[in-house]
Amino acid sequence: MRVDALAVALRPRPMAEAADLGAALTRCCAGSVWRVFLPVYAVVVVLSLSTAEFAIWLPALLIFWLKPWLDRSLLFVFSRAAFGEPTRWSDLWRARRQVWGGNLLRTLFERRLSPWRSFTQPIEQLENQRGRARRRRSKQLRHGRGGAAIGLQIAYAHVEVALNFGLIAAMVWLAPDDNGSRSRLLHWLVTRGDATIAPALVSALFYAVVVAVLEPFYVAAGFGMYLNRRVELEAWDIEQAFRAMFTSRAEEAQA
Repeated sequence: MRVDALAVALRPRPMAEAADLGAALTRCCAGSVWRVFLPVYAVVVVLSLSTAEFAIWLPALLIFWLKPWLDRSLLFVFSRAAFGEPTRWSDLWRARRQVWGGNLLRTLFERRLSPWRSFTQPIEQLENQRGRARRRRSKQLRHGRGGAAIGLQIAYAHVEVALNFGLIAAMVWLAPDDNGSRSRLLHWLVTRGDATIAPALVSALFYAVVVAVLEPFYVAAGFGMYLNRRVELEAWDIEQAFRAMFTSRAEEAQA
């Protein structure tokens, strides 16, 4: 990785601040995120909702289970944004085999159960580490920082649940309060009887909206923590400062 080309100002930070750096990166490259992520995510959501005929719980489960695979597209965007490069859909399409196809089974099973997946995901996707080298690298990154990565996962999981229930509550509260309409609407959403799959589709759609909003911030926060850990281990901030200083002096000498 060319440290001198990074557009992010590097310095050792507390891990919480590094996660905030990821959130700032999401805001800076929001256009690239939505251009690239939303088409992929929309296809996943539509296909997931279409499985409600088989089981009413299946759409939400599929969206939940496929998040590690969806994260690969987001990390592709953030890895380019860290170098100041915008991402278009055509960029993702050209790199689709690398982004979508690498270690698919491991992504959908082992990474799905990982409590620090956004923190260690760049090891495999960006560093191309495999097997024993990947496990050794993951252990090195997590040493003394695994708790912060787990805390990030727990925090976003709680926010996800709170927003999901918040959307359901808002739907009930905004319903007309006449002749027990709110009570009937709440009962319709909660009971999910066999007569109709509509309540399950509404709940799954609410969950899909929450994931669409939160997942880019979660992936970017883990990526920010990853960059911060690289700074701690490899003194990237010092290298970046020296390169900037030498470049400035060279430009002054030419002038």
